[in-house]
Amino acid sequence: MNVGPLDLLVLGAYLVATAAFGAWIGKGQRSASQFMLGDRALPAWLVLASIVATETSTVTFLSIPGAAWAGNCTWLQLPVGYAVGRVVVILVLMPRYFRGEVVTAYQVLHERFGGATKLVASLLFLVTRTLADGLRLFLSAIVLQEIAQIPMAWAIVALGVITIVYTWVGGLTAVVWTDFVQFVVYLGGAVLALWILLGRIDGGLAGLLDAAGPAGKLVAFDFGFDLDKPYQFWSGLIGGAVLSVATHGVDQIMVQRYLGAKNRAHASWALGLSGIVVFAQFALFLFIGVALWKFYEHSGRTFTKGDRVFASFIVEELPTPALGIVLGAVFSAAMSTLSSSLNSLSTAFANDFWFPRVRPQAAPRERLRTVRSLVIVFGALQIGVGIAGQDLPSSVVDSVLSIAGFTTGIVLGVFLLGTATTRVGQTAALCGLLCGAIVVSYVAFAAKLAWPWYALVGSSTTFAAGLLVSYVLPVPRAGAHVA
Repeated sequence: MNVGPLDLLVLGAYLVATAAFGAWIGKGQRSASQFMLGDRALPAWLVLASIVATETSTVTFLSIPGAAWAGNCTWLQLPVGYAVGRVVVILVLMPRYFRGEVVTAYQVLHERFGGATKLVASLLFLVTRTLADGLRLFLSAIVLQEIAQIPMAWAIVALGVITIVYTWVGGLTAVVWTDFVQFVVYLGGAVLALWILLGRIDGGLAGLLDAAGPAGKLVAFDFGFDLDKPYQFWSGLIGGAVLSVATHGVDQIMVQRYLGAKNRAHASWALGLSGIVVFAQFALFLFIGVALWKFYEHSGRTFTKGDRVFASFIVEELPTPALGIVLGAVFSAAMSTLSSSLNSLSTAFANDFWFPRVRPQAAPRERLRTVRSLVIVFGALQIGVGIAGQDLPSSVVDSVLSIAGFTTGIVLGVFLLGTATTRVGQTAALCGLLCGAIVVSYVAFAAKLAWPWYALVGSSTTFAAGLLVSYVLPVPRAGAHVA
């Protein structure tokens, strides 16, 4: 351990300043709408930073370097597909969200099919987002545990509570502004860590490249076609594209950022440019992993999981005060995703379940209190998932992305039934959703299929099954769905 008083001072000051800044920038929230959508006045550059920071959790910061440390840079094929998927979202789905006063992605399903479809899709989002971000919280707490030498459960609770505080106070406005600060901090921290790491390798950058090339560590493309291998070009391009359409097109955590933008053009530019930034980020984190491989090559050090390699380097090798700065970067990546998650979960539950069915006549102050209370509820749930996540046998990044691909593809299939067909009604859509869930469950647990394909299997099965059922049922009349 190499943590000194100055490092702890830097880290503590950063955490306190982040919570204080989020609370200050989001102060004066007077309504639930303002809390959830930031008055729909966010500029494109701020939405861009928030999109990237939201999808760049500690999973990216710690697990992606671990993937390159253990293997090579073929993970980089996935963000190629991610960029393609964003273009599809901009052209196909973005126009739907800027018609009328939409607050959640799933309201679009209500308008097209009916209330039951909206509720099922929203419920899938609530469950899977809570599970995935609870695991992200666990990974973030690994570093805090290493620093403070406290039980993992305490570390998870501490990070969860800090994030809950400023999300509860400031809503989406606080979330996106702190996302921007955290985006700058974690990128700066990653570059600083890489610079120090290269200085500890014989020959520096040139020495690393000379060793990594012949060892195959810099291989970024694998054009094989094995359905059970996740990091190949076609699984990255096709599977990654469909996954990106699902996660960035029908997932409330991203859609809420578009809805908070000044207009559709700002949202579209932000989403499109984010694909380029994310690709560059993955390249940076993978290269850090390659440098870690060279640094530990002859050290005799062993690691049980790749997730812990970069975390161990940070807390054991970085000098003061760089250690405090990079630790702040780790927690920035964590809190940017978790705060976005809490805000979106509370928004989805309030607008899709609570207000329409339990308190439709709730006054503005009551609505704001309700949404804030839900931030605490979902924060507590994610803390519980994080504590339980200690027993996972696989890499956290694989677990998180498997969960995302498992359900978002199914929801994407329902959205496609609504946008690409007119004959499919609510009953057929729900049948398609059920078939999609059954087939994805089979390929996830019984068949040897890599996780990047889950979203494609789920969306295509849901769409095909829903369309087939619609030919058995009568074509629904316009406006005939059940509210």
